[in-house]
Amino acid sequence: MRLLLDSFWRAVAYCMLPRVIVLSLLPLGLMIVLAAALGYFYWDAAVVWTRGALDAWPLLSSFWSWLGRLFSGDVTSVLASLVVVFAATPVIVVVCLLIVAGFMAPALTKLVGERRFPGLEQKKGASFLGSVARSLAATVLAVIALVVSMPLWLIPPLVLILPPLIWGWLTYRVMSFDALAEHASPEERAALIRAHRVPLLCIGVLCGYLGAAPSIVWASGLLFAAAFFVLVPIAIWIYTLVFAFSALWFAHYCLDALAQLRARRAAAEASAAGGTPAIEADEASKAALSQWGSP
Repeated sequence: MRLLLDSFWRAVAYCMLPRVIVLSLLPLGLMIVLAAALGYFYWDAAVVWTRGALDAWPLLSSFWSWLGRLFSGDVTSVLASLVVVFAATPVIVVVCLLIVAGFMAPALTKLVGERRFPGLEQKKGASFLGSVARSLAATVLAVIALVVSMPLWLIPPLVLILPPLIWGWLTYRVMSFDALAEHASPEERAALIRAHRVPLLCIGVLCGYLGAAPSIVWASGLLFAAAFFVLVPIAIWIYTLVFAFSALWFAHYCLDALAQLRARRAAAEASAAGGTPAIEADEASKAALSQWGSP
């Protein structure tokens, strides 16, 4: 519990750092650049195609005519522009978030390692391709679990329990692996994930619940079209900030647990090799861990 709470408040404090704030704002800048580029090259063609598709619906032609007489304007042209915006925005957002997430978690783990664990040896226990493959495999399993469990969502309490549990498991599997990829050996990583499975799963579930908050803002942006261009960027920023907080929480927890594991093993090896009494070995282990007390 101490490790869980300590890593939590440290993750909250790190979210206030300028580097983390800049990383959380990066998807917004990337989205603006990508939207401007796509709009410059494809806006007119997309609007023309969408308007043609709307006019081609015979069942709605009378409705468009009625709206045109009501508002004294070309309703289908305006509607086509709105449809293009609403259809393109989720795609642009997902692409931006995936790009940022691809290097945000390693950057935040590196930040924690440099500031809090500068002396922790990096054993390079996982490659980038291995991390990507593991993430994809865990995502596929999570999606399958979500699809299989959907009939159970009709039971009111389970709809609030099963999806967060599944996404929490996915978050725990992916982020704990990424947090230990650079510093831990494969054997250390397996031992830590096995020993701390329950706390790591709790972190994943709590982060899953936090990730549901931006969805409310996103839904409000779709519901209130007038505020769409204000609420959606806010939702994107919250998504990224929650992701940053999750990565920092896992990084602090996993690297602290790794430091403790190595300190205990070093003390045990020194005790076995030099005949050091158990009490002195325990004091040596505590002394080795004291260096990680600073933020």
